[in-house]
Amino acid sequence: MSLILSIETSTKVCSVALHKQGILVVHDEIIAEKSHAENLTILTKNIISGSGFNFNQINAIAISKGPGSYTGLRIGTSTAKGLCYALEKPLIAINTLQAMAYEISNQKSAICNLQSAILCPMLDARRMEVYYAMFNASNEFIKDTSAEIMDEFSFNDVLSASKVFFFGEGMDKCKPILSKHENAIFIDDIFPSAKNIGYLATSRYKENDFEDAAYFEPFYLKEFLAKTPSTQRKNI
Repeated sequence: MSLILSIETSTKVCSVALHKQGILVVHDEIIAEKSHAENLTILTKNIISGSGFNFNQINAIAISKGPGSYTGLRIGTSTAKGLCYALEKPLIAINTLQAMAYEISNQKSAICNLQSAILCPMLDARRMEVYYAMFNASNEFIKDTSAEIMDEFSFNDVLSASKVFFFGEGMDKCKPILSKHENAIFIDDIFPSAKNIGYLATSRYKENDFEDAAYFEPFYLKEFLAKTPSTQRKNI
């Protein structure tokens, strides 16, 4: 039996889920800016207490590894590592964008022509930049995770050859640029979720595809740049 606790904190969504044998048992989430530190532990405890299981019965901890918010990923990772050490359980890491694409690829019958289309989840990387990757209908990478500063030429090559489904919080800033292409299709209300992390983690668990919790670091994609306060000029 696989009982996997999954954590998602890569964006403003703080999400926790529990899957048994790849089937969702319980899930809860809070969507709020800068609230993960205070909400993640509470959500985790509530998920376990309401599931009929206990922490000792968990077989693995799964984490959304990024890309995404530097602070959010740090909070999620530190919590997941703490649980792995305390429970002596393995850690599974899932690419955030692949988990988002899974939500769409899992709805093949609901979306026309998905089989021949490209899935492009996007996360907001501030200003006019997005984190994105591209997947086929089987949720396989066809373009590795990248950062793109959006301009009028972005994605022209791929959109001239195929339909592309864009979704995720980074999509909104791209709509004015990409909507000129008839092959650009936009799907609203797709966010990172621990539900999809858990589904993908089940396959990794069967393959014993685990991280070394002692050395694991989130996939930030870009280095974190701390803001320094500007020095005020003194009047002379």
